[in-house]
Amino acid sequence: MRRRHNRGMAAESWVDGAGLLTLPGGVVVRGRRIADTASPADFALLLAPGPVPAWPHRRIRWPDFWLPLDRADALDALREARRRAYAGERVEIACRGGIGRTGTALAALAVLDGLPADRAVAWVRARHHSRAVETPWQRRWLRRIDASRDGPAAR
Repeated sequence: MRRRHNRGMAAESWVDGAGLLTLPGGVVVRGRRIADTASPADFALLLAPGPVPAWPHRRIRWPDFWLPLDRADALDALREARRRAYAGERVEIACRGGIGRTGTALAALAVLDGLPADRAVAWVRARHHSRAVETPWQRRWLRRIDASRDGPAAR
């Protein structure tokens, strides 16, 4: 059975609740370490090398403690993940440690959901991990996403 919209009910659609985060708009996504065993998702956004899940996924080249190598592609992937979550799919974001890159991507989803970038970092640290968004350049990238939310891809 295909879920049509996961607003307010997505947490029940996951087999386990580990790593689940409700975005400001009400949809639920999962953030995790890429190597951890996980219940199935409908779509994964992978931010590091690692195991390939059995479900549809997209991999972004994103060095640890840095920014995506192709920021326009990363922003497109984040928008796709957000679209899929709002369409009712179980979406997950994963990197090697599940903290910095994953936290930055989750904060970016919050920005795309309407939360100002300056609040998105504190928001994701309070809900995902206290060390999420680890570097100044990751915070700067979130501000660029916020500034260009309705314009061209953030560079």
